[in-house]
Amino acid sequence: MKKINLEKKIKQAETGIRKYLDEALKEGRIDEALFEKARVTAVENLKQWLNDKNIDKISPQAKTGICLAINGKQWEQLVNAFRQKMTFGTGGIRGLMAYDKAAIIKLKKEGIDAPILKGPNTLNNIVLLTVSAGVAKFGIDKGFKKIVIGYDSRIRGFDFAKKIAELFLGYGYTVYLFDEPCPYPEVTFAIPYKDIKAQLGILISASHNDYRYNGYKLSCGNGSQFDPEERDEMYNKYINEATTDDVARQLMPLQKAPREKLIFLGGEKRVRGFYYGNHKLIDIHKEHREHIKGFLIFNRQESKAGNLQIGYCAYHGAGRVAVPRLLKETGFEKIRVINENNLSKLDGLFPSFNSAPGKEQQPDPGDPRAAEVAVRAFKKEYGQEWDKLDILIGTDPDADRCGVIIKVPEDQKVFYQNKDFMLLPADEMWALILWFRLNFDDSIKKNLSFIVQSHTTTDSIVRLALKYNLGVIKSWVGFAALSAGVRDAWEKRLVKGLKEGKKEKNDKLCDPFILETYGMENGKRNYNIAAMEQSNGFSILGYPPKDKFSLGVKGHVRDKDGVFAALLIAEIAAWAKKNKTSLLELLNKYIYADQKVGIFVNRYEPDPLDGEYPGIEGDRLKKMILQRSLDLYQKSQKGKVKIADSPVTSAVIYRTGKYDRIYPPSKNFQFPDEGIRFYFSQDRWNYLIIRPSGTGNSLRFHVQLYAGKVNKNDIEREKSELKLKAKRIIDDIRKIVGAPRNSQIIY
Repeated sequence: MKKINLEKKIKQAETGIRKYLDEALKEGRIDEALFEKARVTAVENLKQWLNDKNIDKISPQAKTGICLAINGKQWEQLVNAFRQKMTFGTGGIRGLMAYDKAAIIKLKKEGIDAPILKGPNTLNNIVLLTVSAGVAKFGIDKGFKKIVIGYDSRIRGFDFAKKIAELFLGYGYTVYLFDEPCPYPEVTFAIPYKDIKAQLGILISASHNDYRYNGYKLSCGNGSQFDPEERDEMYNKYINEATTDDVARQLMPLQKAPREKLIFLGGEKRVRGFYYGNHKLIDIHKEHREHIKGFLIFNRQESKAGNLQIGYCAYHGAGRVAVPRLLKETGFEKIRVINENNLSKLDGLFPSFNSAPGKEQQPDPGDPRAAEVAVRAFKKEYGQEWDKLDILIGTDPDADRCGVIIKVPEDQKVFYQNKDFMLLPADEMWALILWFRLNFDDSIKKNLSFIVQSHTTTDSIVRLALKYNLGVIKSWVGFAALSAGVRDAWEKRLVKGLKEGKKEKNDKLCDPFILETYGMENGKRNYNIAAMEQSNGFSILGYPPKDKFSLGVKGHVRDKDGVFAALLIAEIAAWAKKNKTSLLELLNKYIYADQKVGIFVNRYEPDPLDGEYPGIEGDRLKKMILQRSLDLYQKSQKGKVKIADSPVTSAVIYRTGKYDRIYPPSKNFQFPDEGIRFYFSQDRWNYLIIRPSGTGNSLRFHVQLYAGKVNKNDIEREKSELKLKAKRIIDDIRKIVGAPRNSQIIY
């Protein structure tokens, strides 16, 4: 493309972008601050990309795609693609690959260089390689030499991973590359694995987000996410300074990689049609499975695992082989994998889920709509076999999240919208796993054990842990915080005396990892029996590791693992069936009917239901909702506030400063990265949390309600009433802060 043509396109784009921004500001679709920033950065970034000769080498058709968008007068999309660099969050980056399905299909058909609209704020090969160059240079300065690279079922995941592998090879790293889509937990397991001992890991995945998204999950040498200090150093000094110059001269094709510098990770057999050359293949699938098997409490004869009837739904993701294979190898013989609508086949378009514009649905095993998809497909494929089924397990595209669907007894259907099944909330799954291990694993020394859970995870688990004399760490959201809290406990430097995340009431910021702790004061607790989060994530981190680049002794990966969780919950279901009971009955009898625990109901709703409020106009919506939430907080400090007729007794704001470089605090607005909590009782068991995403235009609503001690015969009725009350609270807070309801939400 000749320079004169580019100059014309830049002028055309500048005129169109500024006209769009002027109109959006005038109509109130963006605010003044967003307008001022985008007015400068969108045009400057566009000029930089169109004049960058390196982009012609990295992605020869990128400029064609940009010019096509200019010709099509796609000003809003151009603003969103160029107004900023993609946000680097706690665990890496995540964002839209394209703004419409036609572009995603073109990407699928034509490859990562397809002529679609790309910019610094879309997930594309240029952005991924530039970020990777920053990570590579950071690693070199730290003495890092090895990296593990994987990908899941997202569109063109392997092609992105391959290019990133070629870049790290060019920088002199030894690269361990998966030969097929893999579960994220296999990446976090492989990094510290004894025959690898890498210092970095990358997975190309957007986890449970809809088909338009992709991402870049970054792990450190022990498999956890990087601590905020190291992450900030990596971003500020390396990623933010990286340019396309750092990419264009550094790519080494896989075919030219020395044998000792490129090693493949996969299974026992080589994948047909995949390039291996003369490079070694490590069976990491088997090593991951064998490691997980060590956490089973009973052998197959004792648990009668073979009698359990299991359904499994991969949701078009990377768990499709890993989960059924692990279950079969551990004695679960009666597994029916859902193949209907190709649910067991890799497909980043996720065809079983809605892809209509504005209604894009995500393949999240913790979403009741995904449960509906799985149940419908199972019944269509297997018919009356549904009546024999005990549990139905689902995992998301990168298999780090696990969801479990269970049967509802006939006499209790009235409490579950007259359905014969329910999606077991993650809060209840983790409570069951903790209860089971405490009662049947004789090796556990309770006086040395502790749990860690995010502050949005149910307090029924806290009360259960305290009943058994366990320590408790409540961290901020995400496994980076969970893992950091466990590490600090291992190293006997856990912060003590925190109240609402602060040492002193007047502190500006909360602790970077921890909200509060219980029973951790003596510093002797060193066995993590469970790490849990409400968003369907679970692991066991064990005893202190041998060194900083290892898993904990008798511990699993330092991030969530849906494959692992699937096996642990299947073992409990098998034990329950052997003892003529069920998961639901175990919950009611040993958790909710326990006077030291009591009935808790937790409700979660994302806002919006899928993805995020789009683009720069979505920025304004998110900020507006947060500002109204902050106004409500201020009002609660001065007088009486009610939400759905529930009086607010107190309220707190949680700021850790995690995203202050993205949302700098000002006189009128301070970004509450861990949310705003409104309490409805003095005991702090009843509350509402409004929590923003730090990396996207979305929010989260969490409600917890506590009923205390209830007659065992009234448990389901009491839970049902609390669920309705929780729904009313979220409905009302949506009205108060201007967050619209979504008719697709299933209760």
